[in-house]
Amino acid sequence: MDPRPILLVTQYDGGRFAGWQRQPVARTVQGEMEAVLSRLCGAHIPAVGAGRTDAGVHAHGQGVGVRMPAKWSPERLQRAMNALLPDDIWIATAHRMLEDFHPRRSAIERRYGYLVGTDDEARSPFRRRYEWAVRHPLDETALHGEAGSLVGEHTFRAFAVAHTAPIDDHHRCVIQHAAWVKRDGGWVFEVAANRFLHHMVRFLVGTMIEVARGRRPRGTIARLLVAPDNAETSAPAPAQGLSLRQVVYPASCYAVDA
Repeated sequence: MDPRPILLVTQYDGGRFAGWQRQPVARTVQGEMEAVLSRLCGAHIPAVGAGRTDAGVHAHGQGVGVRMPAKWSPERLQRAMNALLPDDIWIATAHRMLEDFHPRRSAIERRYGYLVGTDDEARSPFRRRYEWAVRHPLDETALHGEAGSLVGEHTFRAFAVAHTAPIDDHHRCVIQHAAWVKRDGGWVFEVAANRFLHHMVRFLVGTMIEVARGRRPRGTIARLLVAPDNAETSAPAPAQGLSLRQVVYPASCYAVDA
């Protein structure tokens, strides 16, 4: 078949999915994509994601790698899949990649956004599906200060679900960008890193909101970055506010005709 790698930049509304990863019974993004690929090729074609998003988490730019017979150009595959996929998944772009491309290992940066609503309309059913409605005033200075503590390389054991990473995992991540940005009706937390741990962004947001509400002291993020576990970390923020915005790959991964 001479399969060749293609990157599918994929968007999905996570509200009706039990997460990215294929499961025996529950509906998942990977399961839906592989079902369509099987229809197109008459055989099982794995869809490998750049990372696993949890139930309820959305994506504006999930990186999905597939290996397809040479007759499938990226453009043809994109059109065919979009014609068959359910309406809560959409392939935004498709690219021919070089032979050694891997959607997870080749990624050099992942970017997430988390929406927090602070006005009365944040409780509207049309917004609550995609953001966390916080009814209490937030201290802007506290938000900026806590986010500023994240930039750089740190150990994030306090901001990960225990026992979900391999036992020898160092839990270290390099945060290239972390900032709270004002928007109409609230805030968006923007964060970019080389890797993320299970529930990491949601733990960070949940803890920073507690600081900004005055329920925890300023400097909590910096203190927890040296904690050995998540025993003192605030509850994770709800899943629906989180979206995987972009997965970045080096230019050297793309084929010349991509």
